[in-house]
Amino acid sequence: METQKESDAAVAVGCPSETSLAGRADVCKGCPGQSLCQQQGGSDPDQEMIDLRMNAIKHKILVLSGKGGVGKSSLACTLSMALAKLHPNRVGLVDVDICGPSCPQLMAVKAQTVVNTQWGWTPLKSPLGNVKVMSIGSLLQQTDSAVVWRGPRKTQLIKRFLKDTFWGRLDYLVFDTPPGTSDEHLTVVKALKNVNPEGAVIVTTSQLVAMATVRKEISFCRKMGLTILGVVENMSGFVCPCCQEETNLFPTGGVEALAEEFNLRYLGKIPLDPSLTSCCEAGQSILEEYPDSSATKALMGLAKTLEACLQR
Repeated sequence: METQKESDAAVAVGCPSETSLAGRADVCKGCPGQSLCQQQGGSDPDQEMIDLRMNAIKHKILVLSGKGGVGKSSLACTLSMALAKLHPNRVGLVDVDICGPSCPQLMAVKAQTVVNTQWGWTPLKSPLGNVKVMSIGSLLQQTDSAVVWRGPRKTQLIKRFLKDTFWGRLDYLVFDTPPGTSDEHLTVVKALKNVNPEGAVIVTTSQLVAMATVRKEISFCRKMGLTILGVVENMSGFVCPCCQEETNLFPTGGVEALAEEFNLRYLGKIPLDPSLTSCCEAGQSILEEYPDSSATKALMGLAKTLEACLQR
């Protein structure tokens, strides 16, 4: 029976997922991961293998967004391509958006299938920067099939992505996560608890409705003890394909002010460039197809900024 003292302690630390009160404390009521924590109250038999695989990877970065539709997946994919420019053959991308995977299309691996070998699942090799990719979208027999899964089944697949995939030695592993704060996020953060993930990159537009949800994402990261590397402003302005002039689509300055309010690093802004949109649709790399575009320059700048942050 939980004592008042234990309950108060759980509230004080925020999320008690690493304590004996996981899923049982008063603070857990209403949390989407409550049932998951209750089921995993003891030691996790998968953790040792997850630690072994993840310790071979220098930097683990989660790309988060509180709101859907802010370009999180496209940013996660293009960021992995940009990092691969700096670290050839040393970057991986894991798609943990189980119900809405888009990485296979964005990384041009839809035609490939995952092979299970004696060393584990072999990640797909994207022709866009030789990034290693794992996604449920590459495991489905029919790509149009809906994934109607409850939390525990999602959790098991994400763990398999981490413990059963032969990632090898990488410099970066980028996680593309679904919007919000749900089972997928809780599973990843908990699975990486022993291998010191570098932190999260939060993506948002400057719309008020998007930034309001980002505040919840920031709260989630702090409750879970996940370092926030910074905030990226996506779709900051529309770049005219004719004259290259950039026109603001949303109010300006809001994302920078939000970062300052929470004492977070503002990592920069990525414009809404039609060339980026066309490359994503066609499964191409904007870094290769349009090397002088404003979006390419912004993405390479973001990759270099992140690298500088991690070297401090």
